[in-house]
Amino acid sequence: PEGRRAMSEQWLGLITGICFGVLLQQGRVLRFEKQVGAMLLKDMTIMKFMMSAILVGMVGIHLLVSLEIVKLNPKATLLGALIVGGALFGAGWAVMGFCPGTSVGALGEGRWHAIWAILGMITGAAFYAEAYAHLQKNLLVWGDFGKLSLPGALGVNPWVVIPVLGVVFILVFVFFEKRGL
Repeated sequence: PEGRRAMSEQWLGLITGICFGVLLQQGRVLRFEKQVGAMLLKDMTIMKFMMSAILVGMVGIHLLVSLEIVKLNPKATLLGALIVGGALFGAGWAVMGFCPGTSVGALGEGRWHAIWAILGMITGAAFYAEAYAHLQKNLLVWGDFGKLSLPGALGVNPWVVIPVLGVVFILVFVFFEKRGL
């Protein structure tokens, strides 16, 4: 029973991962020129893809929560961790031209130079694991805002926030399209 559930979750993870990879490839966000265009704010393909994923994810997760299929347990918002993690992520993306998902997708397309980004992520994860005890006492406690969410901060139901963000995202899409981005 428990082992069978874990196995079905692994299969579900594999299937959704493959579907996500196909969408990344079909959306052309694995292309280096799309990555550079996003960093230069000249091509918003990746931003549009990310906003679509956020919107679909919000609806899907909160639908599952509403149906009591899953229970949300967000982690605490730690400002120090967000700043350092965001800076490292951004630096890696700027240097390699790939984020984690796109590097694995690019390797899957046969672009072997993406292996350097993947090796960099693995190395960074190993350094983080080694430094975790020290970070947990210092950086990971700085700016602890608790389990923060936009609906929680506004004191409203998530189903109030989701349509508003959906409209905002659509307006941003329209703006990008009118600008040829």
